[in-house]
Amino acid sequence: MRFLNKTNFAGLFLSAGLLLTSCETVQNANNQQKGTVIGATAGAVLGGVLGNNLGKGKNAPAGAVLGGIVGGVAGNVIGRNMDKQAKEIKETLPGAEVERVGEGIRVTMKENMVNFGFDSSELTAAAKANLNKLATVLKNNMDTNINIYGHTDSKGTDAYNLSLSERRAAAVKSYLVSQGVASSRMITMGMGEKEPVASNNTDAGRAENRRVEFAITANEEMINEAQNNN
Repeated sequence: MRFLNKTNFAGLFLSAGLLLTSCETVQNANNQQKGTVIGATAGAVLGGVLGNNLGKGKNAPAGAVLGGIVGGVAGNVIGRNMDKQAKEIKETLPGAEVERVGEGIRVTMKENMVNFGFDSSELTAAAKANLNKLATVLKNNMDTNINIYGHTDSKGTDAYNLSLSERRAAAVKSYLVSQGVASSRMITMGMGEKEPVASNNTDAGRAENRRVEFAITANEEMINEAQNNN
C-alpha cells in the first residue's frame, strides 16, 4: 500500500472540481485504462474519495485498492495483471463476488463460502475448502498484497463485535498461511458491524453480514517491474 508523504502531500489541495471530474472519468474507463487515468489525480487522495462512495459494505476493501494507486503507464500494466488475476479468481471460485477496482481487486466470499456461525470465528469445512482454492490463486500470483477484512452482524456490543471481526480475519489469515500463502503478504482488519451488506433484522441477513472480504493490490515488486518495463 502507498500512503501520502511530504512529497505528494500537495495532492490534498486538489480542487473539488478536479476530483469530481476524475471520479466520473474513472468510473467510465475500462479496467486497463483506469490505472492511467487515476495517476493524474493524486492517487491516494482520490482513492479515499472514491472508496467512501462505492456503496455500503464495500468501503474498506475498495478504499484499500484505490488507495494503492500507482497511475500512469505503470498503472496500466498493473491493471492488465489484475484483470488476469481477477479472471482466475472468478473461474476458481464461481460463487465469489469479484470486482476490479482501480489497480486492485475486491473479493467478497458471499453467503456460506467463508461464513461464520453466530458468535464464532471458527472456519467451517466448506470455508476451508473455498480458502484452499483462493490460496492456489494467491500462490500463483506472488506479486500481490492481501488485506483481509472480518465482519459481524449487529448482535452484541460494538466493542465485542469489533474484537470478534478481528478474530475472524485472523482465522482466515492463519488458514491461508497453513496453505502456503506468505504471512508477510497479508494484513488483517476487523470491521465489526459497521459495514453490513444485508438487513440485521433477519437470520438470513445477519448470516450474510458474518463474512470476509479481501483487497488485493500490487506489491513493490510488481510496481517496480511495471515501472521498469515502460
